[in-house]
Parts: sequence; C-alpha cells; structure tokens
Amino acid sequence: MSQTVRRAGAFALVSLLALVAPVSPVVVDRLSLPTTVGAAAGVGSVPTTAVVTALPFALVALAAFAVPEDSPAFEWLARPADFEEGRLYGLAGFALAAAALGLVGASFELPTSVYVASVVLLAFGTLAEKGVFELSSDRFAAMTGFAFAAFGAATLAQLVVAVLSPVAFDPPQAVFLAATGGILGALLRSMLYDRDDPLVVITTALVLWLFATLTLELTATQVVVAILISLALGYVSYALETASITGMLTGTLLVFLSVVLGSYGWFAVLLSFFAIGGLSTKFRYDEKLDRGIAEENEGARGSGNVIANSAAALVALLGWAAHGLLGVPQGVFLFAFAGSVAAAMSDTLSSEIGGLYDNPRLITTFRTVPPGTDGGVTWQGGLAGLAGAGIVAAVAFVAFGLSSTGTGLVVLAGVCGMVVDSLLGATVEGSLLDNKGVNFVATTVAGVVGAGLAWALALVPL
Repeated sequence: MSQTVRRAGAFALVSLLALVAPVSPVVVDRLSLPTTVGAAAGVGSVPTTAVVTALPFALVALAAFAVPEDSPAFEWLARPADFEEGRLYGLAGFALAAAALGLVGASFELPTSVYVASVVLLAFGTLAEKGVFELSSDRFAAMTGFAFAAFGAATLAQLVVAVLSPVAFDPPQAVFLAATGGILGALLRSMLYDRDDPLVVITTALVLWLFATLTLELTATQVVVAILISLALGYVSYALETASITGMLTGTLLVFLSVVLGSYGWFAVLLSFFAIGGLSTKFRYDEKLDRGIAEENEGARGSGNVIANSAAALVALLGWAAHGLLGVPQGVFLFAFAGSVAAAMSDTLSSEIGGLYDNPRLITTFRTVPPGTDGGVTWQGGLAGLAGAGIVAAVAFVAFGLSSTGTGLVVLAGVCGMVVDSLLGATVEGSLLDNKGVNFVATTVAGVVGAGLAWALALVPL
C-alpha cells in the first residue's frame, strides 16, 4: 500500500468524527450542559450541540499543527505540499472545514444527515480514487471509483444518522442526495487540487442543503432510473470522446438532476443538445483542424464548456423545482429551460457547420473575415443554427405538450441566443469575455427571452 493510499485512509477515519453530530444532543443532555454557549460573553449564543460537533475536528486540526516534521505520523499523513511547508496543512484544512461546517451548520439548521454525508463522501471517495489510480493509472477509472465510493459512503452515513438520532430515513431522498453528492464531489475533485478539500466539503454541503430543503416527491424507481441513465450517458460521452472527464461528470450531473427534478421530458430536451451538439463537434473534425476552427482536446468538451452552455438551463431546472418558494409560475421555468437549450444547440451547430464554409462575414459590418473569426457568420451556419433550435423545439413540443405558439417561441429564443452569441463575439469576446462567457450570456438571454415571452403571451398560468 502506497503512502498516498495510507494517507487517504487516515483522512477517511478522521471523517468518521462527523458521526458525533447525531449524538451531540445526547452528550449535551447526559453532561447537563447548557443548551447554548457564548451569550453570557456578549458574542451571541451558539447551540452547544454545534460546539460538541465541531470540537473533535478542531482538536484534530490543532494536533495536525503540532505534529513534528520528523515523526512517523507526519510521514504517514503529509501531502507533498506539506513536506515543503513542514506542517500538516492538508489534514488541518480538512478538519477545520469540517469543524466550521459543523459549527455554522448546526447554528443555521443544516440537516445533520447532510453534514455527515458531505464530510464522509469526500474522504471515502478520495480513498477509492487513490486506490483505483494506484492499480490502473486510469484517471477515468479513478474518478468513477470516487463517485461510487462517495455515493455508498453518503448513503450509509445518512442511514447511520437515522439510527443514532430521531431523524427519519427517507430512502429515495437519501439516495438522491448521495448520488448528487457523489457526482458533484467527483466533478470538484477532478477540477481542483487535493489541498482544496475545504472547498469541496463546503460546496457539496451547501448544494445538498439546498436540495434537502426542497419539497420533492421522489420515488425509488425515479431515482434509480435517473442514476442508470446518467451512468450510461456519462460513459458513452467519454467513450466517444465527445467530453473530457470533467465534461462527462458535468453532463452526468445535469442529466441526473434533469430526470429527478424535472422529468423524462426535461432529460430528452437536454439529451438532444448533448447528443447532437457533441457529435457535431466531431463532424469533419480533421477538416476543422486544418482550418484552425476545431475544438481543443480533439473535440472533447470540458466542464467549462458544458457549464457555460448549460448553466442557464440548470438554473431554470432548479427554479422549476423550487417554484413554490419563489412564488413564480412554474411554466415560466420550462420555457426558460427550453429556450436556453435551444440557444446552446443553435449556436453549436451554427459554429460547427458554418465554420466549414468559406467567406464568413462579420455580423456587425458584413465584412468578409477569415474562418473562425469571432462574430463571423455564414448563411449555411445560420440555417444549421435555425435547424438546431427547431430540433430542440420539436423535442420540447413532444415532451412538454407545447402549443404551436409555444414551440415557435422556443425556436425564436434559440435563434435569439445564437444572434446574441455572434454579436458578443464580434464586439467583446477576447476583451471583456472569453468564449465560455459569451456562451453563458447568450444562453441566459435566450432563457430570459423564452420565459418573458411565454409570460407576456399568457402561455403559462399566472
């Protein structure tokens, strides 16, 4: 067993200190401690249970700072950067993040199950990642190992919390949160460094906290099917090299959430973009490479590209799930979702197809520019973009039962996003925004156009 795996195992053991959280009320009661601390000192009261939860991790952090550099414990627990600094900053950072999350989370009613799951899924996911990578040196296999181990650890953690405390165990919700945390954790781990454990723990906890507060009517079948679909499509996208590992994980998370928070119809709309958009990137790739317009990484889209094209759709999906809290008609978010996806498809096809033709013209001046110039358009690309928006609208028509007016509105929103993308490309891309920023703004504008027109035309009930 390598030092890397041993260290990950030690971190996993430390993460189990989070299980103090569900028994902290019992500790406070047995020791006859006051229910809050701090008020007498004039600094505001903090639940004593929060202090009890955070204390073990705080002690670990203090111990990490005190471990001598020449001790066997330091050799066991140190990350490469720790050897340079002479301190166990990696362990201390992880422990302090868990302590802070326990202290602040308990004060603001962060569900105990979410807290424990967020801490252990990172630690056990990392242990699996390091172990698999040591055996195979395959990054895809390692991140898959992370996701599965994190999912299992988070599910089991929620079950243990239910056993140790009065918290009810809802299997569909527990599996949903565990799967979301596992995929999100793997995504963050693939994008960040080991030293960023605090960021991964806190981000995962906040996201799971959000989903835990939503009133979701989940069924076991729905969640299991969502997991299977996400895994299958994630593997296919990576195997076909239409997405990098981070891009695959991002797409997997979006697909999973679309099935659970939306429905199979939402998934179908999103799939139309991922499938056709991804394949269009590979279409005549060698020719695009010769013309200097090909996507980097052999056409495999990374997380930044996927997020830029899908962030607006994700916000609309979350709005759909949380519409009761927002006081906004639910249908508005449906049109925002369809419009933003139509824009992503329209822009992708217009770029990937239009770039294969000569004599593009700058959209602002109609001056002929070299292929690949930001803001350069061709009539062939415009037709491809219109067709792309039409494909998404057709899928939305079937999936959501849209009227002909609603379907046309989705096409209009998609084309609007494509035009905005070209206008931004010709004016601010390269100076104020990069390509991902332009994609994000364009899809957001399309989502707003779709939602706004649907509301204005009374296509959604007020």
